[in-house]
Amino acid sequence: MERFYSNGKLMLTGEYVVLDGAKALGLPTRFGQDIVVSSGTNKEIRWTCYEADGQIWYNDVLTFDDILAPLPVEKSVRTTLIGILKVASDMQPDFLKTDGYVVETHLTFPRLWGLGTSATLLNNIAQWLKIDPYILLRDSFGGSGYDIACAQNNKPIIYRKTDSGPIVEPAGFNPPFADHLYFVYLNRKQSSRAAIASYYANSHEDLDRRIAKLDKITETLCTTDNIAVFANELERHEAILSDVLEMQTVKEAFFSDFKGTVKSLGGWGGDFILAISAEDPWPYFNERGFDTVIPYRKMVL
Repeated sequence: MERFYSNGKLMLTGEYVVLDGAKALGLPTRFGQDIVVSSGTNKEIRWTCYEADGQIWYNDVLTFDDILAPLPVEKSVRTTLIGILKVASDMQPDFLKTDGYVVETHLTFPRLWGLGTSATLLNNIAQWLKIDPYILLRDSFGGSGYDIACAQNNKPIIYRKTDSGPIVEPAGFNPPFADHLYFVYLNRKQSSRAAIASYYANSHEDLDRRIAKLDKITETLCTTDNIAVFANELERHEAILSDVLEMQTVKEAFFSDFKGTVKSLGGWGGDFILAISAEDPWPYFNERGFDTVIPYRKMVL
């Protein structure tokens, strides 16, 4: 039996524009996913996925022939998993030269939270088969790769996508005012693929200049110990991306009366937001139907 584990992720800065080379401040989370692999039989993989509460959310048997056959057109959890394993088998020829496998995956966060169910799976499969997770991501889901970097690191990182490969550096991000930072789940799962497709569907004028401004904001956030400066920089980041995406900020759209700063994380319109508040903001968000409010130190490694 072998076990591999990967951290979940949140993106504090650089959402969307990380795809065009902007710096992203990535926050590995205390939540993640593991994979446990043992020997099987019959040239098949018995695959079971468990939610954080122990419930099975996916259970299937994939034959080696399923993985080697042309990929079906229909989209489903099964075909997505087969597609990943097909790419993995191309990268690791010894993968299917065995009798079979029994595979279990275990999330430590609710699957709909958007902390990286897919990215942690990809990184775990890459660890298991000793292949490059960034190539596995590129040839399966696509994306910037920052979530893979978070899966592999236990401290906040600065991530940059380049033509020659990802650049991952320690961020040195450890805000002394962390007790005033909270993550709020918006009760909506955001599709990373859909968010990326939407971003690429629109033209973005003067993007290089805007990325330069966003990069400076990211650098400031990593060094400031002043919560007012931190909040102001996040608000500037939201305003710039609002222009790029031609979308309202999350505060404008939903929380205009909130006494504090609200920042989107990752794909706008779903998953988590960051709230900066002098007081515990749970009553405010709970009154509006958002009852998952997690303090920074309980979320981020």
